[in-house]
Amino acid sequence: MTELAVPELSLVVLIGSTGSGKSTFAHKHFRHTAIVSSDACRGVVSDDENDQSATPDAFALLHHIAGIRLRRGLRTVIDATNVQPKARQELIAVARAHDVLPVAIVLDVPDDVCCERNAHRPDRSHLARHVVTRQQRELRRGLRGLEREGFRKVYILRGVEEIASATIVDEKAWNDRRELTGPFDVIGDVHGCRAELETLLGELGYDLVRDDAGRAVGASHPAGRTAVFVGDLVDRGPDTPGVLRLVMGMVRAGTALCVTGNHENKLVRALDGKTVRIAHGLAESLAQLEAEDEDFRKATLDFCRGLISHYVLDGGRLVVAHAGLKQEYHGRASGRVRAFAMYGESTGETDEYGLPVRYPWAEDYRGRATVLYGHTPVTDLRWVNNTLCLDTGVVFGGKLSALRYPERVPISVPAERVWYEPVRPLQATTIATGAGVVHRDPGVLDLDDVLGRRVVETRQHGRIGVQEENAGAALEVMSRFAIDPRWLVYLPPTMAPCATTQLDGYLEHPAEAFAYFRSEGVPKLVCEEKHMGSRAMVLVTRSAQSAADRFGVDDGSTGVVYTRTGRPFFDDTAQTEELLARVRAAAETAGLFDELNTDWLLLDTELMPWSAKAIGLLRNQYAAVGAAARASLGTATDLLTAVAARGLDVADLIDRTAARKTDAEAFTTAYGRYCWPVDGLAGLRLAPFQILAGEGVNYAVRDHDWHLSRIDRMAAANTDLFTSTGRMIVDPTQPDSESAATTWWTELTTAGGEGMVVKPYDAMVRGAAEGDRLVQPGVKCRGPEYLRIIYGPEYMRDNNLRRLRTRGLGRKRSMALREYALGLESLDRFVAGEPLWRVHEAVFAILALESEPVDPRL
Repeated sequence: MTELAVPELSLVVLIGSTGSGKSTFAHKHFRHTAIVSSDACRGVVSDDENDQSATPDAFALLHHIAGIRLRRGLRTVIDATNVQPKARQELIAVARAHDVLPVAIVLDVPDDVCCERNAHRPDRSHLARHVVTRQQRELRRGLRGLEREGFRKVYILRGVEEIASATIVDEKAWNDRRELTGPFDVIGDVHGCRAELETLLGELGYDLVRDDAGRAVGASHPAGRTAVFVGDLVDRGPDTPGVLRLVMGMVRAGTALCVTGNHENKLVRALDGKTVRIAHGLAESLAQLEAEDEDFRKATLDFCRGLISHYVLDGGRLVVAHAGLKQEYHGRASGRVRAFAMYGESTGETDEYGLPVRYPWAEDYRGRATVLYGHTPVTDLRWVNNTLCLDTGVVFGGKLSALRYPERVPISVPAERVWYEPVRPLQATTIATGAGVVHRDPGVLDLDDVLGRRVVETRQHGRIGVQEENAGAALEVMSRFAIDPRWLVYLPPTMAPCATTQLDGYLEHPAEAFAYFRSEGVPKLVCEEKHMGSRAMVLVTRSAQSAADRFGVDDGSTGVVYTRTGRPFFDDTAQTEELLARVRAAAETAGLFDELNTDWLLLDTELMPWSAKAIGLLRNQYAAVGAAARASLGTATDLLTAVAARGLDVADLIDRTAARKTDAEAFTTAYGRYCWPVDGLAGLRLAPFQILAGEGVNYAVRDHDWHLSRIDRMAAANTDLFTSTGRMIVDPTQPDSESAATTWWTELTTAGGEGMVVKPYDAMVRGAAEGDRLVQPGVKCRGPEYLRIIYGPEYMRDNNLRRLRTRGLGRKRSMALREYALGLESLDRFVAGEPLWRVHEAVFAILALESEPVDPRL
């Protein structure tokens, strides 16, 4: 049996004359979707697989399909004769363009076998023997030069039996260590600073291993963490051999990984006797290594020569490369990828210090994987689009830095001294765009980040799709009406209604809400009073300086109040600041900033009265309906009374008209409860019900008692502004507990309240009914009189209720869950310090989902 090791990501080129069995071999060893056949492509472009006049177009299609598959990271198998060097060169060019390895598998069978097989194929029986003879001649002429042509692996299978006995073994790329999930400690450029490395490892919790001479020859972490070095272990510093001895020991013991840096690459060439320029600290390394024995120098050469360009770790969520790596290079293997990983991308220009100007690849990065790298020293660690440079210039007197992953916690130790004077001061590190040298703002949002059909990956609900037409509608709102995007880190989700009840006189009832959560196995609920106001997100900072430091807003504002669609709640910025000042004072009095160790808070609230924001809706829709109904029905009643006085029997019509008038008056009374005069802030009431986030923490997943107990402290600090939220704890498995909550709901709604929201006590809960999916974060249960506002004055008539009970709720519930997951995702991304475009990807998706065709009355 012959085993053929084929890289999982590669372009496999089958080579053999017609009739050699390429198609059979391909379908035996590779999935059918991976095979791109020249015959099939010829059929696609001409409706005839044997139409040789279509060959140029067929191969253009073949190369295009192969390119798309390789770009998407899929192994691709080319089923064509490929006996001519030109055909193979075009395929090698496709592989190189996508930085994958080309693999040649040659099927060399006797001419007679090929001819016999062709004779039994109706579509090939017309082929003359000389065609096979010519192809076989071309095949054998090129066998020896396949590796020189650029194939990284060449397998030649001779004869039918060897072909039949061959097996394909998947070969992982050397850089593919996705099975390693950490936790990791990724360490920046060391440059021969052994003492600082030992100190840093100690800070990270590693136990050093020393030899008889007291030299550090390894280290391990008691919790099983793995160190990952970003390269440039050598040059410039005082003890390159000491650093190598320690890191090589750790790699050998399996407690560390290391990628190559440009300095290791240059050291290898120097130790190999190649002509290199002795500069940038290489002289120091060579001198220090000269004092070591031959065995150590050989071990150093073998170690540095064996270092690879980059590692893909943690299921593809982490990439480590010396100079960073663009998304399209992750997991790829080519000279171009290796060069980028070692040196980055230069503009070809030099700065005033004679050093290359680097192109800012990180500021264009939009990949999902976190990329950690070094190479270009910086004074401070700064996240740029999910990438972080860990070279903080220890050899130049800066710091030696590491990042704990996945915790994203940075650890740094100072240099003991300046070991090497930098050519360029650390503060003068430059990047380039266009013709000039500038620093670009990674917070700038790009249309390409939100336009078109998109899929947003969420931690809590998987992949959520956004349709192109919905994205267009959201863009209209976001670009024309929304607040400054630097403030807009979250949008609240819509809320699902409870199931329709069959109880007489009701459309919604708490029993259905309790039944839903009981079916999901939720053991404890909280019922919260539903305030009839407008949803308002309040983001308040401790000071204008805090706003500038954390949100980059330096116009003197201290926060923002915005609607559920991202629009400013007040047109007057002074009114906004006045409200924020009162919220800030209450939070200070309640001790929340200090308790939560944050200089900002994001609150989910209801701002009352409803008329403060919806006065236009009230005047043009609700008040108009109420006034017209009262006027017309009052007149109708008077006329019918006069008609009855003349002796006509219109009693039933009078009763129906009177009932309609009563309904109209109830309608006016219902919406009137939520309207009262407001002068500036006088008359406004704010009812916070959740503290969504503060610095570094997403609080939205905390239980509701945690939220409401702290909000109660704020409310007590300013009873003129704040309204507390009434609530009741419910055990859905206990009828008495449900009954008490239902009685409370009845009292609330009878007194004119809107109703209540039933929530899992523990906030984010996964259900038992259908696997591990999210349970609704809240189900609203509205009272009969409030629903009169939503569905009209006469909705409680039997015929109307019957119709309304058939309304479909599934789309609304689905939207509520998706928006909830997206909201959690945006908060998670923001508090983790991810770039603004990543936060807005989720925020924008919520706004886009609001454009889906769902009955707004639900």
